[in-house]
Order: sequence, then structure tokens, then C-alpha cells
Amino acid sequence: MIANYGYRDGSGEYYITIDTDRCIGCEGRWCVAACPQGLFAIEMDDYDDEVAMIVVPGRKLLKEKCSECKPAGERTFLPCTSACLPGALSHSW
Repeated sequence: MIANYGYRDGSGEYYITIDTDRCIGCEGRWCVAACPQGLFAIEMDDYDDEVAMIVVPGRKLLKEKCSECKPAGERTFLPCTSACLPGALSHSW
């Protein structure tokens, strides 16, 4: 399943996408430790699998929270996506 967390506003679309099928097999959960803003948490999904999710308070603040790691879209290797060995994470902007 593909889970999209984020929003669209007048300046663009700001989504983090998690491929939960890939995430399920990850034992390290490195995205949680890699995010300096603490946006990731491991929780049970609707199918009783533990997967990474974006914490509720951060879902409407991705542009601001992720700007530390992704200033003006110039950085291609973000801490969270680089740490995700199964390749389950992507950003829309």
C-alpha cells in the first residue's frame, strides 16, 4: 500500500510517500532516527503491520519541518530517504 502524508497549498505540493509493503520488511527503522525533526514514528497500520508513519502534528508542517534537510529542493539525498534501506520513502517536492 502507498501512504501519502502531507498537503497542497498555494506554493506547491508537500507529500512524503511511504511504500508500506517495502517498509514492513525493515528491521532497522532507520528513518525514525535519521529525521532531525522527529517526523517519523512506527505504528500499526490497518493490517496489523508495523510501518513508518508521519506523526499527526507534522503532517501539515512538512514544508517547514523538512526545510532543514531540503532547502529549496536542491538536496537530493535527504537523511530520511538515505537511511531507508528498503527504499520505501520519497518526497514530492
